[in-house]
Amino acid sequence: MKENLLEQLQFCTNLPSLPSIALRIIDLAGKADTSLTQINHYISLDPALAAKIIRTANSPLYKSRYPVSNISQATNILGTYGIITIALSFSLADSLMRQSKEKLGVINNNFWRRSITSALASRTLGKRLGINNILDNLFLAGLLQDIGILAFYALMPEEYPPIFSQAKDHNTLLKAEQQAFGIGHDELGAALLEYWKFPVYAPVACQNSHIAPHAPNAGINECVAVSGYIADYFLSQNKKEQIDELIYVAKIYLGLDEHACLEVLETMKNNLHHVEELFEITIMNPIHLNNIVTKARELLTMRTMIKVRELEDKIQHDGLTSAHNRTYFDNTFRSKFQLSIQQGTPLSLAMIDIDNYKIFNDTYGHIAGDGVLVAVAKAIASQIRQTDILCRYGGDEFALILPGTALHAARHILTRIVKSIATIDYKPNESNTIRITASIGLVTNMDQEKSFDLHSEMLEAADKALYTAKREGRNRVIEWNPMLAFPS
Repeated sequence: MKENLLEQLQFCTNLPSLPSIALRIIDLAGKADTSLTQINHYISLDPALAAKIIRTANSPLYKSRYPVSNISQATNILGTYGIITIALSFSLADSLMRQSKEKLGVINNNFWRRSITSALASRTLGKRLGINNILDNLFLAGLLQDIGILAFYALMPEEYPPIFSQAKDHNTLLKAEQQAFGIGHDELGAALLEYWKFPVYAPVACQNSHIAPHAPNAGINECVAVSGYIADYFLSQNKKEQIDELIYVAKIYLGLDEHACLEVLETMKNNLHHVEELFEITIMNPIHLNNIVTKARELLTMRTMIKVRELEDKIQHDGLTSAHNRTYFDNTFRSKFQLSIQQGTPLSLAMIDIDNYKIFNDTYGHIAGDGVLVAVAKAIASQIRQTDILCRYGGDEFALILPGTALHAARHILTRIVKSIATIDYKPNESNTIRITASIGLVTNMDQEKSFDLHSEMLEAADKALYTAKREGRNRVIEWNPMLAFPS
């Protein structure tokens, strides 16, 4: 199927044909001795094309300091190669838009809206990356990256439309094309551009428009690939999904961050109406266009906030057990203690230590030991409330802060925790099952009366209660009282 399609490119009468001016421009582009006089002569033979080029030279895209009123002046502004590329873009778009209208029907306008938006996006990306010497190449390559879709419509007029209409995006479309025909619109489009004898960068960019680079690279292929995602963001309804994809591919392909993407979208917004005028097409309603960057900024702000929360969460949590870490405990317990004193509300603290953990860890290894820590953390978490704060204090020891919790309520919660941990039957290997237990020391402040002036005193009291629980046989909860003490 693939070989047949590629062969048909040379003989199919339904394929879009290039206008004579475009053929002559391509011929001029391939000659090293092309002169400005030759270029100006051929462009002047097409008054509509000449007028568009003069308007282009006067547009904000090129920021000419002086008004341009004729082709010679435009050539001086745009440069020899630039004017060839721009003339080719206009002549192709004008001719192909008219020819494809009958083949594509109602989707013709959407196809060219995306193609022209991609062209501007490709150029804008190049400007942002500082590759100013190939901006017009980027525009043309972006414009033609989906030319393979037109070729499919011409070569497979019955088989292709259903595949195109069912695809939710261009990546899905490419996979469906490859599955049905053994070739995608990227490869077919590249072959068509080669057949038309386009400058080599155009078919290469078309061929690589869906291929991720090994590393970010500021080149034509990468700009063209990302430009399609920018166009999809401008034209799609699901802005959140599209901005997520855009941010990802811009980073992978070009190394651009979110702020750089926002700058590109801002520039696109400012220049899109100029491109609409030049190509005589309406791409977006002006009201919707003004909301594009605002919506992007809102979505990127949300992404940033989520990233900050995720970073905070990562900083505050133990990577193994997902409990809060020691630093979080130190800061939180201090603040909860002070708040308890100020408001006169009870505060309970429990220190939880896994019984015989060192023996288990030494016997079965650290991986099995880590598994026990995770299992115990889950058992504790299953018994506590949303307002309770579980922290990994260190090694095999956990700390549980119970704000606003009097002694009797804390005792009830911790009794459930002891029983929950005792139900763990942990299998360090296929032949052994180990019963896990834990000892808990409990202390409460501001329960009818103030017991501690400093949070460090309360923490020490919890440690004393924990030691007593260990000494008295483990697998139990011991409540602090002033008579408890560490061993001498």
